[in-house]
Amino acid sequence: MVERETPPFDLIPSQVISPSLQPYIQEWLNWLTIEKNVSPHTVSNYSRDLAAFFSFLPQYHQEIMTLDVLKKVSLQDLRAYLTHRATKKISNRSNARALSSIRSFMRYLHRHYQFENQSFERIKTPKLPKTLPRPLATDDALSIVEAESSLQEEWINARNQALFALLYGAGLRISEALGLHQSDIQHNQLNLKVRGKGNKERLVPLLPEVLKRIELYLSLLPFACTPKDPLFIGAKGKRLNPGIAQKELRHLRLQLGLPESATPHSLRHSFATHLLASGGDLRTIQELLGHVSLSTTQRYTEIADSKLMELYSQVHPRAQKK
Repeated sequence: MVERETPPFDLIPSQVISPSLQPYIQEWLNWLTIEKNVSPHTVSNYSRDLAAFFSFLPQYHQEIMTLDVLKKVSLQDLRAYLTHRATKKISNRSNARALSSIRSFMRYLHRHYQFENQSFERIKTPKLPKTLPRPLATDDALSIVEAESSLQEEWINARNQALFALLYGAGLRISEALGLHQSDIQHNQLNLKVRGKGNKERLVPLLPEVLKRIELYLSLLPFACTPKDPLFIGAKGKRLNPGIAQKELRHLRLQLGLPESATPHSLRHSFATHLLASGGDLRTIQELLGHVSLSTTQRYTEIADSKLMELYSQVHPRAQKK
């Protein structure tokens, strides 16, 4: 197993944080990375969230950050921080994540060093709007998988088709698909081992049509690759960046006249919604998506119900307005 390197906590000026606090932060980052198997992306977000909080408090309290200062943080201080972020037009979703990151560090201190400050538990998490996933129509999802850009090289078009086919055909997250390696794909294989959130592995079926597109892309790839190399390669021969994949889909979206909701993640939503609409079992879909909680997967039943009611209102004679 490859050891993962923990990023150093060096995001804020040393003059606002005591050197005595640094080791605790680094221990927490190590714990997230090694013990909790948190993804590098999430560790980076947690680190930035804590850095932003630690940058705010010295301005508010006029004190350098130490454990003793953290023990004195009040509900009023935390509310002031959330208000400060809200005035900068930062969304409730981002503020909720920031609060979760801060709590994670405080709970680590409590568990390992008997740190006590109930303010971090008592502060209310900002309310999040209840939103449903926004899947694409079947024809729209398929049009993305089959689309080609006249501005791209043949192998890049084949790569994009293979990637988007994998997202729609297997319900992968973009990070999961781009985390695959050449060795993960074998001729005539039926399943694909995916490493998802929390470094947890799951098996998903690999449809013949999806495998066919991946093999076509690999046959056109202009780079010599080893089994350890990334499956999806960018124009410079390195692992494909998620931002580039999103940009490619935006171009296709404009080319095909699709709504702004057409994103790489919407293909995953479409996979789940279309599978459920075709009679798929909710537990099976939960396993395929890698959801820890069934309640997360149950959101797709609300989409199916809303579509059913929409159809009912359009065609049922008793639903028509007199």
